[in-house]
Amino acid sequence: MYKLYGSRGSGSAAIEVALTRCGVPYAVTRASSWEADSAIEELAKVNPLRQIPTLLLPDGSVISESAAILIHLGLCHPDAGLLAVAASQRAQQMRGLVFIAANCYSAVSISDFPERWCKDPDEASNNRVRAAARAQLHRNWEIFADIFPATPWLSGNMPGTLDYLAAVVSKWSGTRAHLAAARPVFFQTLLAIEGHPDVAPVFERHWASATK
Repeated sequence: MYKLYGSRGSGSAAIEVALTRCGVPYAVTRASSWEADSAIEELAKVNPLRQIPTLLLPDGSVISESAAILIHLGLCHPDAGLLAVAASQRAQQMRGLVFIAANCYSAVSISDFPERWCKDPDEASNNRVRAAARAQLHRNWEIFADIFPATPWLSGNMPGTLDYLAAVVSKWSGTRAHLAAARPVFFQTLLAIEGHPDVAPVFERHWASATK
């Protein structure tokens, strides 16, 4: 059985969708750095960075980083269709996953926790860093929308790894509101992904009344 460390409204939602799509048994352990009553110390034993999602594999080994987890699941469970069969299309999926991890996930971290990136931070410094990170994040999503058009989904003929991660990470830091105005077609694609039968039940659990 897979064991997923995650939290409501976090990147673990994308992994839950993928695991469900694979049809494999898994359990979720609530753990996050912002929830003191969660299994954060247990998470630290398998991932010293204390980051989620972290996935404990059936053989006892550990894999972290959302993009890496999604690629791993796609490769290990090819019948689930998480990754495209055609090598060129699969390469673009992987490119998109790493794009989100490098350019969007990282900017969200700076926007949400600016104090981690300032020496002796004060509120004014935090606000400047937060504003700059959020502006860059939204610009990065505009670029993503331009270079990864839906055909009809981001992963091709059916939703897959890239769709799941894009739909989750775009939920944060005002991204959806920005994209609704700046890239309305892409915004509608995100809504379609979120409403897909494979995705909707997980998203309802994570964001039924969340505002993140």
